[in-house]
Amino acid sequence: MVWFESASDQTLLVYFDRQITLEAHVRVVKLLRLLESQPVAGIRNLHPAYCSLLIKFDPLLLTHGDVETVLHSYLDRLEEVQLPEPREVEIPVRYGGDYGPDLNDVAAIHGITPAQVIELHTSVSYVVYFLGFVPGFAYLGGLPEALATPRLPTPRRSVPAGSVGIGGNQTGVYPFATPGGWRLIGRTPVAMFRPDRNEKSMLSIGDRVRFTPCR
Repeated sequence: MVWFESASDQTLLVYFDRQITLEAHVRVVKLLRLLESQPVAGIRNLHPAYCSLLIKFDPLLLTHGDVETVLHSYLDRLEEVQLPEPREVEIPVRYGGDYGPDLNDVAAIHGITPAQVIELHTSVSYVVYFLGFVPGFAYLGGLPEALATPRLPTPRRSVPAGSVGIGGNQTGVYPFATPGGWRLIGRTPVAMFRPDRNEKSMLSIGDRVRFTPCR
């Protein structure tokens, strides 16, 4: 199931599902890689999300209809795209205390202990669905349902770099000190954004992430 929606006079959304699924994610990545390897004249930028791809184009060269027509030929070839095996990334985390000021609250909300929150959070492999918000911030899907927690009613004015948070059914790591409303359960000493390297973001779309507790 694929459908298109006009997002503005120069953007088109390609949807693969109405819900977050791994199958939709794979199709988003395949279309992204296909368009990156075989670019279309007039398409300026590609912005992947959980189950959609936002395509920005030059309205002086293309119309929404033109982009849809071109995309159909790409969509017909998705099964030909071979994605590499996902990269496995391990991120050490210091949970609780000053590093995770919301750990106890998350535990209380779900009627479990802080140790059980940590156990659940480190029990699964997360998928990097896309990056956004700030450079290097990866939206990680696959959070256990038992940990899905609403964001804070009032966001913090500054969240320390490396903070590991939960926002709804997502988890992620803040690469910079920035305002944020996710529940902070820990912090990693690993730099998520490295401006001195070619690959500035530690994580890339499609990576698999495991969190491990450390002291």
